[in-house]
Amino acid sequence: MLALYLKEIRSFLSSLIGYVVIGVFLLLVGLFLWIFSGDFNILETEYASLSPLFEIAPWVFMFLIPAVTMRSFAEERRTGTMELLLTKPISDLQIVTAKFLAGLSLVVLAIIPTLIYYFSVYWLGNPQGNLDVGGTIGSYFGLFFLAGAYVSMGIFASSLTSNQIVSFLLSAVLCFFMYTGFQQLASFQVFGSLDDFIMGLGISDHNQKLQKGVIDSRDVIYFVAFILCFLLATRLVIQSRKW
Repeated sequence: MLALYLKEIRSFLSSLIGYVVIGVFLLLVGLFLWIFSGDFNILETEYASLSPLFEIAPWVFMFLIPAVTMRSFAEERRTGTMELLLTKPISDLQIVTAKFLAGLSLVVLAIIPTLIYYFSVYWLGNPQGNLDVGGTIGSYFGLFFLAGAYVSMGIFASSLTSNQIVSFLLSAVLCFFMYTGFQQLASFQVFGSLDDFIMGLGISDHNQKLQKGVIDSRDVIYFVAFILCFLLATRLVIQSRKW
């Protein structure tokens, strides 16, 4: 599994896609936080907080992560190397896990440079250091789990098709629906006492709780279970090729 993981990482970093994803993420977030005028501009709000970063990131990831994962299995199918991969002395679950970890690692590489924004806001605060450290740490945890959830959906979408464009679109739609779809359904208030339950099925509700700096085990369990469900679904799709 380690060999496949390293192969996937090298594949990302030996092509433009890895650097484009990291660069585009940092560029877009940086523009919204420091350049573009609006509610997300830290300098205009005059409040030492990184909350705009964590509000923007889920929407930016909604398009960038599908671009990372769209080739995971779709490319293997298109080039005919999927059958060769399945004959290797490695289980289907290990193949899925290796590709998931590789995609997540690339996204983490994109997140790490945003620590520069943390130290910038920390030093710009008046008084210096006037920053909600607990909330920021919780938000980074939330962003990590959010990235994992998006990557798992992207891997699943890629396993369904040999066309990378179809994989990208399907993954983006899945990410959008799972992030905000259940919240929108609950907002209609037609399900009565089930509204809170329906809202809790979506990613946004749990991500927002983590952004408050409260790392609740229920939210962590939700994300872990969510990721495992999509990884197991991907494994099932792969296994179906052997039937």
